[in-house]
Amino acid sequence: MPMEPQVVRELAFRLALENAIRHGGSARPATVLGRLLAADPDLRAHRNEVAHLVADVVSQVNALPEAERKDRWAALPPASRPLEPPRAEREEGTLPALPGAQMGPVVLRFAPFPSGPLHIGNARAVVVNDEYRRRYRGRFLLVIDDTAGSAEKKILPEAYDLIREDLTLLGVTPDEVHYKSDRLERHYAFLPRLFAVDRAYVCLCDGPTLTRNRRAGIACPERDLPREVQEERWERMLAGGYRQGEAVVRLKTSMQDPNPAFRDRVLFRIWEGEHPRVGTRYRVWPMLEFSWAVDDVELGITHVIRGKDLVMEDQMETTIWESLGIRGPLFLHWGLLSVRDAKISKSKSAAEVLSGQYDGWADPRTWSFRSLVRRGILPEAIRSFILGFGLSQADITVPAEALYAENRRLLDPVTPRRIFVPDPLEVVVEDWPEDLRIGRLANHPERPDLGQRELPVDGRFLLPGEDLRARASQEIRLKDLANIQLSGKPSQGSWRARFTSRPNKDIPRLQWVPFAGSVPVSVLMVDGHRVEGRGESSLATGTPGEMFQFERFGFVRRDTEPVPADGTPRFVFAHG
Repeated sequence: MPMEPQVVRELAFRLALENAIRHGGSARPATVLGRLLAADPDLRAHRNEVAHLVADVVSQVNALPEAERKDRWAALPPASRPLEPPRAEREEGTLPALPGAQMGPVVLRFAPFPSGPLHIGNARAVVVNDEYRRRYRGRFLLVIDDTAGSAEKKILPEAYDLIREDLTLLGVTPDEVHYKSDRLERHYAFLPRLFAVDRAYVCLCDGPTLTRNRRAGIACPERDLPREVQEERWERMLAGGYRQGEAVVRLKTSMQDPNPAFRDRVLFRIWEGEHPRVGTRYRVWPMLEFSWAVDDVELGITHVIRGKDLVMEDQMETTIWESLGIRGPLFLHWGLLSVRDAKISKSKSAAEVLSGQYDGWADPRTWSFRSLVRRGILPEAIRSFILGFGLSQADITVPAEALYAENRRLLDPVTPRRIFVPDPLEVVVEDWPEDLRIGRLANHPERPDLGQRELPVDGRFLLPGEDLRARASQEIRLKDLANIQLSGKPSQGSWRARFTSRPNKDIPRLQWVPFAGSVPVSVLMVDGHRVEGRGESSLATGTPGEMFQFERFGFVRRDTEPVPADGTPRFVFAHG
């Protein structure tokens, strides 16, 4: 563990106290863990160890009486290191300098396959390349990698526009946009250079024979045919003389290469399907590695930054360049970054969207950029989250809470509070005082400048059903209002209670909304289900996209989708 366990424990204790006090109840282990990992990215490699430590600390904090929690918080000395350093400081310190880079001529590229919109799994490629573009005042190219040739790898026509829109959502504007399907003639023109140096050939082997020979290190019989024969077969491929699966172009590599998959890899193959942009104009398509060997040079790319799982692609490009005496860009890599709670499958998402089971590509279950924005995850939070991992080649799996911690840091100081009660049950309080007929609530507990709002209170309330049932016979505090004693059981459809006192006491706090004037509210959760409840009257109207923190529930964004016919205000859950 980068820090001493005792130091980690002290930081976790501080965060747990803050979390418990801020929400007037128990600290959440996931929240504390997420903030701790976000504060010190080096801890992410030791997540399990840290998680056990956090669980122990949170248990201790939750066992303390509220008054003691506040006393312990007040007695804490100032932290010896900031838990959340300034954003600019974090961003400047996370990415290493690009080798050989100079201010100005740096050219980077992002190359998505158009099978759907961009999602959280694409964020690293977008953010890191764009950050280097900004740092070196270079150029960022969007190159849509719409090569074809596989029944399993299908292009979604609307993905072309979705990808460009998604970059805009993330605040990234490409300097140039290119499409591989526009560049096939350039790829065709490049291949004869490999024939000329005896590094490519047209292979007519059937699949089983090829697989058997490659494993045994046996060369294809066509491998050593004269250049003229190879060029003739190539022209025949282009002219339609071979059907799909009958001929491919291969790069000549060592048949004794330790990795059988690198022995005479395919450069071009025939695909007879219809392409969304160019129709049936082309039937011979380059493989990924060959297309990039051409385009990385011709588009002037200086640095290729991508996952370490693409090292074989690097090797292919390098082999082609070395065969022709070409100097290509430098390669840099990162390890696999996974968000544990994000189950990403473009093919599954496409099926669910097209079938109507998902609420479009902005459905929270897709984890697309547009779904994150719909929820209220800020582009700045995504950027800060990604940059915190730098170019580490370690494979890292983090909870979504690490992303939420970045978003919370930005939202918490500026987001107004509102009341929402899920699964509401009515409580009627006897002898409600006349001088408490108006509830005055701060729009933000730490921002007096954001003002207050007034809610009429007549002694009838709606409280969360789960919390109410758990405290059926207890004295509770109506948060920020007064204390009441619950009777223990409902009567005639309502729960009964009596007023006890006004001062804040160390007793359970429950969220409430006045029965009179409350409005139905629906919240779309991350897993696609909806939480129904009632909210304060101000939620009935508003601007699509505005953010609130529903107290003791979480951050939400007013949905931009059409309001349903019954007029129920709809929100989308961001996080707690």
